[in-house]
Amino acid sequence: MPRNKSKNRKVCFVITSHIHYARSKLILQELHRDQNVDLLIVVGASAILDPHGDVLSLLDRDGLPCHAKIHMVLEGGNPIAMAKTTGIGIMEFATAFDNLRPDIVIVRGDRYEVLAAAIAAAYLRISLAHIEGGDTTGNIDESVRHAITKLSHIHFTTNDSAKKRVLAMGENPRYVFNFGAPELEFVAKNTFKVDNNYINRIGVGDVIDIDKPFLIVMQHPVTSEQGRNRVHIEETLHAVHDLNIPTIWFWPNVDAGSDEISRGIRSFREKNKSQHMRFIKHLPGEEFIALLKKSRCLVGNSSAGIKECSYLGIPVVNIGTRQDNRLRGKNVLDVGHNREAIKKAIKKQITHGKYPKNTLYCKSNTCKNIVKTLKKSPLYTQKQFHG
Repeated sequence: MPRNKSKNRKVCFVITSHIHYARSKLILQELHRDQNVDLLIVVGASAILDPHGDVLSLLDRDGLPCHAKIHMVLEGGNPIAMAKTTGIGIMEFATAFDNLRPDIVIVRGDRYEVLAAAIAAAYLRISLAHIEGGDTTGNIDESVRHAITKLSHIHFTTNDSAKKRVLAMGENPRYVFNFGAPELEFVAKNTFKVDNNYINRIGVGDVIDIDKPFLIVMQHPVTSEQGRNRVHIEETLHAVHDLNIPTIWFWPNVDAGSDEISRGIRSFREKNKSQHMRFIKHLPGEEFIALLKKSRCLVGNSSAGIKECSYLGIPVVNIGTRQDNRLRGKNVLDVGHNREAIKKAIKKQITHGKYPKNTLYCKSNTCKNIVKTLKKSPLYTQKQFHG
């Protein structure tokens, strides 16, 4: 692939979900402002699907460009749909990168859509930067995360333990950096406010007064537990229903098993009045953080409980195996898929109240340091194992 002949480095940022956009927004803004960088933004997968948080509208709202749209998601909510979506993504990302000719592609996280972009960049011999490598989780996502690490050339880990794991995988120490988690800088700088009118205009279910104590539930499927996700979500539904605490419940992501969870939620709503629950598909990043700050406890298995909530001191009841072995603060209480254990844990966390702010994932100037490295680091494509 011919190199960029202009003086500016062409940095291509891949966004595949509305969560990734929120967590990367400050980096994107830094790159967009930098006169020595040509920022290219590629948006694909669920990020361009309105039911899952239309990132294209958010980019337009925030004054950021979109240079390519990747249509790749196959419906089904099962492993075969994930595998085929990855295959489609490789082809579509390859076309986009071949047209845009970036000097470097940057991706984040551990999702199968991101793996597709990483494979495409690797075969086109484009330098690849990866945010959030080296973390451990209790899902197939960990395998995907480590695969992306081995395809990547520059690594931005979010904690010291993750950095050590990336180095243990034979990556070049000159290109492994721990600048902290960009999303926590986003949280720290977010001053957005949400009110009852806003929250109760979206979603379905009961009216929730967010000026009074309420829960947030975010429980996603575990792809390695196919066939059990519905049973698992039903345990959580019964626990929250029995507690009779006002709750804002977010819809699951598009991983394999999401259909099981969706059917479980719909069936439960039909059989139970659930007068204290409101179900929401998604919120933009600023609005979500503002809502999270007001909540009494986050329940489920979202990484927001591990990272954002640790910084904010929000109590968390982490259910099941999805976040197994991930670095966490004292605000997280782990339980299995048992409604009585879940109820007991929620009561305990609400009684405890807010925890001290935890900085396990937090460092100063995270986004500026990432952008500086993207601009200045020598680029290479041929990898070698460093032992």
